[in-house]
Formats: sequence, C-alpha cells, structure tokens
Amino acid sequence: MNKIIALENKEAAKSYRRVAVAACFGTFLEWYDFLTFATLAVVFAPLFFPSSDPSTSLLASLATFGVGMVVRPIGSAIFGSMGDRIGRRPVFMITIVLMGLATLFVGFLPTYAQIGIWAPILLVSLRLLQGLSAGGEIGGSSVYLTEHAGEEYRGFKTSFLQLMGPLGILFSTLQIALLRNYLSPEEFLSWGWRVPFWISVLLLLIAIKARMALEETPVFLELSKSKQNPESYLLHNFRDPQTRKRMFLLFFCISSGGAILFFCVQVYVAIFLKTSVKLAPELVDELSIFGTLALFPLTIFSGWLSDKIGRKPVVIAGLMMGALLIQPAFYAMQFIGNNLIADNLSLALAWPLIIIVVALSIPLALVVGPQSALLAELFPAKSRNSAATLPHNLAAGWIGGLLPLIVTWLNQEWGNAIAGLWYPTLFLVSGGLIAFFYLPETHKTNIGH
Repeated sequence: MNKIIALENKEAAKSYRRVAVAACFGTFLEWYDFLTFATLAVVFAPLFFPSSDPSTSLLASLATFGVGMVVRPIGSAIFGSMGDRIGRRPVFMITIVLMGLATLFVGFLPTYAQIGIWAPILLVSLRLLQGLSAGGEIGGSSVYLTEHAGEEYRGFKTSFLQLMGPLGILFSTLQIALLRNYLSPEEFLSWGWRVPFWISVLLLLIAIKARMALEETPVFLELSKSKQNPESYLLHNFRDPQTRKRMFLLFFCISSGGAILFFCVQVYVAIFLKTSVKLAPELVDELSIFGTLALFPLTIFSGWLSDKIGRKPVVIAGLMMGALLIQPAFYAMQFIGNNLIADNLSLALAWPLIIIVVALSIPLALVVGPQSALLAELFPAKSRNSAATLPHNLAAGWIGGLLPLIVTWLNQEWGNAIAGLWYPTLFLVSGGLIAFFYLPETHKTNIGH
C-alpha cells in the first residue's frame, strides 16, 4: 500500500511539473512579447512618432505601450468568462496564438518615414491585440496553475509563475544588449530592433506544442459535472457582495501594488536612467539584468514564506517597503548619475546603482511571490477565473501599465524628474493600509470549493 501511495505521489508530482513548465513557458512568451515593446519604447519614439521635441515622441511611445495595458481588462472579461464556461485549457491556446502573431507582425512594420501616419496606426492596432491576449492569459494562468498545485505549498509552487515577467524582460534585454554590442547605432535603428519580434515566432511554436499537452484542471472538471453555471459570470460576480468585496481588495491592494512595483522596478527604472540620468543604454541594460536576476530567488522565497506565515503579512510588508523605498531610491540614482561621468561610467563603477536596483526588487518580490496563489484562493471555484482575471488585469493595465506615462507626464508638468513618483508612493501606502484592515488570510483555503 505504501509503495502504491508513493508511486501515486511521484506521478502527481511529475504531472504537476509538466503542467507548470507548459503554463510558465506560455506566460513567459506572453510577457516577452508584451514587454519587449516597453524595453524598446525609447527606440520606437523617433521611428514611429517623430517630433522636433524628443519628450513628445517619448510620451507618444509610452502612450502606445499604455494602450495595450488599457485594453487588458477587456481581454480578461472576454477570456475570463470563457475560462469559467468552456475550461481553462482552450482559452490558453487562443491567447498564446493571438499574442504570438501580433508580436511577429510588429517586427515587419514599416516606420513613419516609410508609410507616414499608417505606421503608428498599425503599431497601435497590433498593440491592442497584444493587450487583449495578455488580459486572457495573465491572471488566468495563475488560476490554472494554482488549481493544479493542490493544498500544500501553493505559494511556493505557484511563485515560479511570477518569474515569467522578469524572465521575459531579461531575455528581451539580453537580446537588445547583444544587438547593440554587435551592430552600429545606424544598423540597430534600421533593422536590429526588429530581431526580438522575429524570434517570437520560434518561441510561439514551442509554446503551442507544450500547451497542446496540457490537461484541464481537476477543479474545473469537477465543476463541469455539477452543471452549476450562472448565466453571466461577470454579473454574478458583481451581484455577490463577498465576491465583489474581494475583487476590490484584489484590485486595489494585491494586483495594483504588484503592478506599480513591477513597472517602477522593471520598466520605469530603465526609462529613467536612459532619459533623465542620461546613462548609456548599454549600461542601463546591464543594470536591469542584475535587478532581474536578484528578483528570481527573492520571489520564490516570498512564495515559500507566505506558506509559512500567511499571504497577508508578506504582501503588506512588500507594499509598505515599496512606498518607503521608491522616492529615496530614485533620488539616489539621480545623484549618482549626475555626480559621475555618466557617458563613461562602467559597470565596475556602477555598484551603488546595482545595490539600489537590487534593493527595489525586494518589495516587488514580497508582493508578487504569493500573488498567484492569492488570485485563486480569494474566490469560489465556479466563478474563480472571471472574478480573478478582471480586477487583476484592470489593475495591471490601468494602474501599472499607465504608470510610466503618468509619471513621465507629471515630471514634465512639474519640471522635476522625480516629482511624479509621488503617484505610485501614495498608491502603495493606501493599498497597504486597506490590506492591513480588510484583506483576509487565505493560505489555508480549500480551493476545490
């Protein structure tokens, strides 16, 4: 009997690893495709939004990045309800193909110099498709993986999914750093920036093959037998007071906090160092790599810690630490950059900047480490996919995705390169206080119900 149980446990662990690898790789591709645009925002500005004022070009490029984030909630509403109705697995196949094709086409777009106003129009259209796809994938993948993870160590097991965003940025940044190293600036602006988008087709084929082997979650299979399907999942979620309250908490505390920290640390730091501090792009890319590598063990540790002491204290610690660190960290980066010879600054001399970037990764890891498990644990199984994905993508799209644009605009309005950072700081403080008083502890929740 013991041998049979051991074999069953071994087979279950093997099955989960297979599911986790397929789910994580698909999410990695989504993030890689989605965030390569952010990494190249400074490059896109003159190519697709030429202007005599570089600041105006940058704002237009960041606004196009933000457009993809704004439509994410629409994608989550469409694909989230589909996930509750027809299953988690088929939705993943649709979203991955949509994202992959939209990204590939970006790599073949003519620039403004070649076709005029049609260039930014086509770029924005493809960005909209990317946003719809990301809305169905990001959040839904957390539900899918958590429902496969079982009852023990859910925070640890699902924390790996949160590494896919940083890994997508890392892979994209490494490619761009190599391209900048081997190509002249003229060659990079001419065709080198297209390479990361072309490579996405290879990743898409791998992701499709991996996802074809995915199994539907046991939770959804059990639900499908009961035939308990409300006519409209979205309306059902908003009519139920408990679900509605938890959707708000997910939006304001967990997802908004994680999105703000993610875009501050993984996206806006690079934009700030390149445009405000005027560091060499190659050095900034190297600094970004250090911050991303530090995030990997920190995120997994945070997921594990949330299994031991609970999700709530870990998330609150991350929100408050982020609120305390953002302003002084950016002031310090500005001071260091302005007081060193920025154009000649090497990585060996940039160790204070490395420390700052790594320090900013700590609060981000504390919030996103338990996030995947929390998304599923907060809601009942019958409406979990739609209830979790809508507020999560609303927060990531409208709060996090627009953050670089809003902060850059506020900085320009106030004539200060850091003034706009009061926006994310105050948001994190508010989210931490609301979480302290109202967020329930969920790490021992039975997610099968």
